[in-house]
Amino acid sequence: MDVPQHPAPAAPPPAPPVAATGWRRWRRALLWGALVALLLVAQTLLVLLTLSYEASKAQEQVELAAAEVAVRAKQLAGRDLQGLQSLLWQSQQDPRWRDDASELLRRTRPLLRLELRDAQREIQDSANSPYSAPLFVQIPREQLQLETDLACTAALRHGSQIYSRSYFVPLPGGDGQEVLDLCLPQLRAGELQHFLVATVGLRQLLESSVPPELLRGYEISFVEGDGTRLARVGLSRGAGVYIAERVVDLPGQALQLRVDSASGQPKLIPNLATALVMGLSLALFAVVLLLARDGRRRAFAEHALAESLSFRQAMENSLITGLRARDMEGRITYVNPAFCKLVGFEREELLGRGAPPQAPPYWPPEHVDEYWRRHGSRVERWEAGQERQGFETVFMRRSGERFPVMIYEAPLVSAQGQQTGWMSAVLDVSGQRKMEELSRQQQERLQATARLATVGEMASLLSHELNQPLAAIASYATASLNLMTREAEDPQTPAMVRQAVTRIAEQAERAGRVIKSVHDFVRRREQAREAVGADQVLEAVLPLVRLQARKSGARIDLDIEQPPPRLRCDRTMVEQVLLNLTRNGIQAMDPATPLAERVLVLRVRRAGPRWVSFAIIDRGPGIAPGVAKQLFTPFFTTRSEGMGLGLSLCRTVVEQHGGAMDFSSPVAEGRGTEFRFTLPADNPAGGAATGRAPDPIPQETDPHATDNGQAADGVPRR
Repeated sequence: MDVPQHPAPAAPPPAPPVAATGWRRWRRALLWGALVALLLVAQTLLVLLTLSYEASKAQEQVELAAAEVAVRAKQLAGRDLQGLQSLLWQSQQDPRWRDDASELLRRTRPLLRLELRDAQREIQDSANSPYSAPLFVQIPREQLQLETDLACTAALRHGSQIYSRSYFVPLPGGDGQEVLDLCLPQLRAGELQHFLVATVGLRQLLESSVPPELLRGYEISFVEGDGTRLARVGLSRGAGVYIAERVVDLPGQALQLRVDSASGQPKLIPNLATALVMGLSLALFAVVLLLARDGRRRAFAEHALAESLSFRQAMENSLITGLRARDMEGRITYVNPAFCKLVGFEREELLGRGAPPQAPPYWPPEHVDEYWRRHGSRVERWEAGQERQGFETVFMRRSGERFPVMIYEAPLVSAQGQQTGWMSAVLDVSGQRKMEELSRQQQERLQATARLATVGEMASLLSHELNQPLAAIASYATASLNLMTREAEDPQTPAMVRQAVTRIAEQAERAGRVIKSVHDFVRRREQAREAVGADQVLEAVLPLVRLQARKSGARIDLDIEQPPPRLRCDRTMVEQVLLNLTRNGIQAMDPATPLAERVLVLRVRRAGPRWVSFAIIDRGPGIAPGVAKQLFTPFFTTRSEGMGLGLSLCRTVVEQHGGAMDFSSPVAEGRGTEFRFTLPADNPAGGAATGRAPDPIPQETDPHATDNGQAADGVPRR
């Protein structure tokens, strides 16, 4: 028996193979790639075609401008030639030639100079353009006429006008310009009569040939064959992209004209149509990219946010400055580890503390009320600008130690622009305060040391400067005793004793003035200044100077300008300067200078309207170079009995008066030393300040006086 056959159930469709899925992905990628490639190709071709069109258009404009300028330059040269032809036919003896030449130069700017030359090319007459500086001032015309002679030779040979090659003519002020000469021979019946030479400026020729509208967008110049620029015009430099060259044919010479456009390569989007197509292409391309990258950008943003939070937390944890945030009521909402280490409390002990009446644990109990008042007036103080500069206060550590801190506070503003609290930066300034206290103590010790040094300086200066008046007093006292023993023998003895006693009183008064002046000098106070004649200052020190000169056999020569100038100075200190310098000069001549040559010169001159110059010149052996370097150093001396303060004091006194002091050695014949210093004059305009000339220095009239200004008995004379 046959069993009926039933059809088998249909199998489910097979799943697409992995290879087909990968093929579809690659196909979509290829389609997107082809779309992007077509967009890029179309956009690139459009841009290239547009740029090519704009470039050809710009080049065409440059060519037209070059042709126009070349034509105008040639026309202008031909027009100038017509005016020169009419001037050429005038005779050399025609008195109107210069007037006609000046009129032609005034009408024709390119012409800079006209010369009328004889048959031997010697200049008979010339005229210069009124619009530019005369040529051939820096270099004579005879040195710059080689090209002119060549042009005139060629013009005579051809019987027509010829242009020379261009050459450079320097002008005053370091300027110059390129010119060329046009030589026109005058022939009558085949015989040469004379030449007319016209100097044409290339820059002026360009300026007259270029229309004003071309000056704004082009650089137009005459160039040589190697590209060297001879002359240029134009308000802007050429970009070197669009260049056109033309040859301007002149009789006997050809000028190469170059026109360089100031515009560079055409822009990427030259017109609106191109901008629209490119904009749409870029928009489509951007949409495709944005859809593909939107998911990745979201992931990147989340990762960047996590990195930013981690970085900020690491940065806050690494700070050594304490940071504290509080809300509007004063509760602490944030502290960094540096703040916790500063006050000694943990983060959990601080967060949420600070709202009234619960004070923060780092507030000292004795200052709580004051800090609450300051907390309540925070807004007013911030608006007044106090918090921007910071304020100092006192905090307390967990151990109870009080320490000073500097707080800088600012409003804490949210992302919506609303203030949510206050942010504070807290600095521990306890170490700084300790350093300030230590510095203050060091400063007090330094001041005490400086006072001791001042006392020592005063003692040294007094002991040094009082030696001379005390020595003078002793000398006068000895002379008085000697005179009193001769009282019975000489009837003039009482008068001489009175004179010696008067001198003792003067020297004692001078010693007192020295003490007062040195005291003021050490205290660096403004010393008393008075108007005094230079002869009066010298008169006061001459007795002591002559006394020391007599002991060493030296002579004193005075060289004072008449009328003697007047000074405004501290008389006592200036006398000390003169005594120190004259004493040094006499002592320098004592061992090494022959007796007949021991001359000390005291010279006084007016040095300009404001200064008086003093000079002390000796005939000693001079100053060695090694000693000269340290001559004004305090406590430096070459004598075993010296203290080394004299020259240092002299220079200080002169500089306190506003003057200057120096020296030169040797002076003459390889020997001698001259010390010079200046002091301020009493009246800058000259003449005596009191309205009369000061009295001259009295001369020696005693018949017993010796050559060195001393009396035979040893008493110094006035």
